[in-house]
Formats: sequence, C-alpha cells, structure tokens
Amino acid sequence: MRSLSFLLLLSLTTALASAREVFVYVGTFTHFNGVDTGSKGIYLGRLDLDTGKLGVFALTAEGANPSFLAFAPNHRHLYATSEVAETEGKHAGAVYAFAINSTSGELTLLNRASAGGPGPTHIAVDPSGRTAVVANYDNGSLAALPILPDGHLGEPATYIEHKGKSIDPKRQDHAYAHSVDFSRDGRFLFSDDLGTDKLYGYAVDAAHSTLAPLDPSWVALKPGSGPRHFALHPDGRHAYVISEMASTITVFNYNAAQGSFDETALQTIGTLPPGFTGTSSGAEIAVHPSGRFVYASNRGLDSVALFRVDATSGQLSFVEAVSTLGKTPRHFALEPSGRWLIAANQNSNSLVVFRVDPDTGRLTPAGSTVQIPAPVCVLFAN
Repeated sequence: MRSLSFLLLLSLTTALASAREVFVYVGTFTHFNGVDTGSKGIYLGRLDLDTGKLGVFALTAEGANPSFLAFAPNHRHLYATSEVAETEGKHAGAVYAFAINSTSGELTLLNRASAGGPGPTHIAVDPSGRTAVVANYDNGSLAALPILPDGHLGEPATYIEHKGKSIDPKRQDHAYAHSVDFSRDGRFLFSDDLGTDKLYGYAVDAAHSTLAPLDPSWVALKPGSGPRHFALHPDGRHAYVISEMASTITVFNYNAAQGSFDETALQTIGTLPPGFTGTSSGAEIAVHPSGRFVYASNRGLDSVALFRVDATSGQLSFVEAVSTLGKTPRHFALEPSGRWLIAANQNSNSLVVFRVDPDTGRLTPAGSTVQIPAPVCVLFAN
C-alpha cells in the first residue's frame, strides 16, 4: 500500500507540467555501521526552480542501502547500488533497476542483479545506455553489467579487481575502488581507488559490456591521498580528483582522444580553508556547468568549498568554504542549469538548498531544508 505522503506527492505532480519544477531522487543508507538509520530506500521530491524550495519528499522504492543512483540516458530508467556485503548468501552487493513513471516520477522495480563484489559504492551508466558499471569498495573491484532494451540488468559481463596497496596500513591495506565515471563520448571509464592511490583508465565496449585496461592503465596520486571521486571539465582538457584522506583536489591535463592523463599532476590544492586544524575528509566534487567553478565537500568541517577555474590552465584558486548547515555532507549535486545546489548531510538527516551566484559561484542558503534519513546521493531529473 502506498503511503499517505506518496499519495500527496502524486496529487501535486500535475503541477509539474506548468510549474518550473524538477524531480529530485535521493539515495540513502538504510543501515550504516550496523545501525538502522530509519530509511527504507529511495526518496522522491521536487525542487522549485524559481524559489529553490524543496517540496514533498516520500519513499518511492524500498531497498537495502540504495546508496548511489544513476539515470539511463533517456531518463526512463534509474539504477541504484545496493551497498551491502552479501546478497542471497553470496559475498556480493547488488544493483537495482527501476522504471520511471514519466508523469509522477514514481519508481517501479524491474529486477536486481549481482554487483560482482561486496560493497558497491558507486555506479555510472554509459552514454549509449547499454552498460552500467559499479565500483565495489570492499574488495577494490569493478563490474560491468549489460542493460537490456527494456531496462532490466543482466549479470556482470566483466569483472576486474584492482591490486595493490599504499602507505596507510589501516585504510590502504588493499585496493578500495571508490568511483566510476565515463568519458563524455563513452569510450573510456575512469575509476578512483582509495586503497592504491591510483586513477585507473579503461577502454569501453558498451555493446558487449566489456572493459579493457588502457596503456598506461593508471596514473598515480600522492601516497596517502585516498582518491575518492572524479569530475571532467566541460572543456574536455582537464580532470579533477578529490581525495578523501588528504582533503585535496588533484588537477590533471586530460587527452580526450586517448583517455589519458599527464603522468605529472598539474596541481594539488587543499579543500580546507587556510589555518584549519580539525579533522575532516573530502567527499564529493563537481564542476559547474559553466566550467568556471569547482565545488568540493568536506566532512568534518561540514562545508562545500568553492574554487575558481583558470580558463586556460584549468588550475584552481580557493575562494571559500560554506557551511552545509548540517553534519557530514557525503554528497551534493548541482541542478543541471547550475542555479541551485543541494547538499546531502548524512549524519544530520537533511537536504539543504543553496542558491548559486552565476557571476561568482558563491553559495547562499535558500532557506529550504527537508529531513531525509541518512541521505547519500542526490540526483536531479532533467
């Protein structure tokens, strides 16, 4: 039976056709470190694009730790990692496939497939919509799953384990694949590995859901950095890696034709304000659609840092770090036009909206906050 809150959401969606609103999906942890968070799965709400006000949020799909979300390119299907260590007695997480109701935004489960490895923490869908790839944190593996014409997922067609470790004996004792991102043309896939301090690159055959290591197959970051997430600049010439352990952003020159990076990083810059002496870790990174600004979240300082981008070199200049008005901003997302940013504060169970100044990139609280249990990922419908 649908909840009263979801029925209320359905009654309001008829206004979407005329109002300037966009659907917002939120992936969550249903349990974290063995504790029940109170979440039941994926939540759906809406953002008013004129005022920045968040509307009604309600549970739209149940599932175990549906942490990270990704759309199919046609926005008819949504995919979510089930970030667990075991599924149906096997030592592997899972991936959910959902159909999206184009009117209400409601999700309907199509099927669940194996993630190939335990702890799937990130997912990406290739631009052709034929392959989904997941990063399995617990054992440093990647799995490529075919997407069938009706949106269902097949079982993994490719499975790859990163090998190695780095200098931190507790957090880098083996590989920990943390993210996967496709190049804009879909020919390449990049994966940050926190455990090996490497950014890996793969050639993609989306029609067969296969991945082949590039040559060279990786570029190294400073030992002990703990690379976490990755973002390409719209110019196709620069890439940015946020490192969790070092709270830094590493800037690389990028060769879009070969899917390669210069061996020597262009720049490494901290995500924390000068003089900060507390404990914090880097989490999410995003480039503004204009290409003029980069944003990065800090867990501990509980802020989103703003950087200006040099249009020629791609290098960054720190501007400021703005409080997310909550605890542990594990994720944030820019609305596709770049006018709004929503921060997901995992440990204060809140989504907070910020207005983005188009000239300076600075963030100002929009005065809109909603409570969502343990939010992990924010995804805007286009």
